[in-house]
Amino acid sequence: MRDIETLLAAYQQADREATSLLIHRVNPVLYRYFYGHTRNRQEAEDLVQEAWLRIHRARHTYRPGLPALPWLYSIADHTRIDIYRKRKRSTTHEVACDEPAEPAHRASAPTAAQINWNGLLAKLPESQREVLVLMKYSGLSLDEVARLKGSTIGAVKLKAHRAYESLKAMLKRKEAGK
Repeated sequence: MRDIETLLAAYQQADREATSLLIHRVNPVLYRYFYGHTRNRQEAEDLVQEAWLRIHRARHTYRPGLPALPWLYSIADHTRIDIYRKRKRSTTHEVACDEPAEPAHRASAPTAAQINWNGLLAKLPESQREVLVLMKYSGLSLDEVARLKGSTIGAVKLKAHRAYESLKAMLKRKEAGK
């Protein structure tokens, strides 16, 4: 079984079998990353396709022997941000409707299944949200997130801690009915 680094180096040399294996191994990783950000299956699949186009165009920049996942996540991250910015520019003329008002009476605190996690994550600062998505949805370690973001492990821990504290505070406010 060949690792991703070996497959990526062979992909650079136009090895068809390696290309097929690389796509087979990396697609689920990219999909989880994008789905963690979008929570939309179709959008995540579209982002995976766009990321592969960019990976193909940038394949010559990968340096064999170095970890491949940070390189791949960096391209995925830039893909996600560029697509987000493009969509934001195209929707600036649209007017968002107000969300319907919540009922005045609640029987009990919401369960984990009833909580709108996407809405809560969207309220976090981008850097905190990104650290949570990379760690919890994509399954990267602290060290991998730090390398990917060009940061220290301590800074990643701090962002994750602040994100957890912010989410906890938002949930408490929500339970209190504010």
